[in-house]
Amino acid sequence: MKPIEQIMRTAPVIPVLVIDDVHDARPIAEALVESGLKVLEVTLRTDCALEAIKRMNLVPGAIVGAGTVTNKQQLDDCVAAGAEFIVSPGLTEPLAHAAASAGVPLLPGVANAGDIMRGLDLGLKHFKFFPAEANGGIPALKALTGPFGDLKFCPTGGIKQDTAADWLALDQVLCVGGSWLIGPKPLDFDAIRERAAKAAALAG
Repeated sequence: MKPIEQIMRTAPVIPVLVIDDVHDARPIAEALVESGLKVLEVTLRTDCALEAIKRMNLVPGAIVGAGTVTNKQQLDDCVAAGAEFIVSPGLTEPLAHAAASAGVPLLPGVANAGDIMRGLDLGLKHFKFFPAEANGGIPALKALTGPFGDLKFCPTGGIKQDTAADWLALDQVLCVGGSWLIGPKPLDFDAIRERAAKAAALAG
């Protein structure tokens, strides 16, 4: 099993996290991991994202990766910060080669057959289907998986607690990316734990 597949099979939902206050990073990670979601994707959408990755790595059991990675420099910075895997909204040859050279698992975004074929040419078989709902939802992914039967996916974008199970019912979907876990500020950690526990239970 490829390292990225091991990560994808760890939990049914990968929280997609936008951390705008670095002091929230470790408490958020602790709440999610305690509730059964060990794989965490910190997006590079804020200035404190790299420091958030470092702090989340201090939480026992956490598998912390970086999302919204679009180029080699970002990948290198994330690996230096301790990211254990890399998620990208799309797929480029330079990024794929950079991930391979760094020895870090890559989950690149794909939206159509051309993206998938480019990934196959690069030796990849695990992809983020993105943006999942805006890109046609479950019918679109079902149509794409027809000619690409041995690939595995993590749909991300627009998926919610009440729709996640429908995606996870697809044979080629190992997990989904979810941005619904944290909620608005001020942070309610009891609510975060409750949402995370419900998401983790989708594995059953």
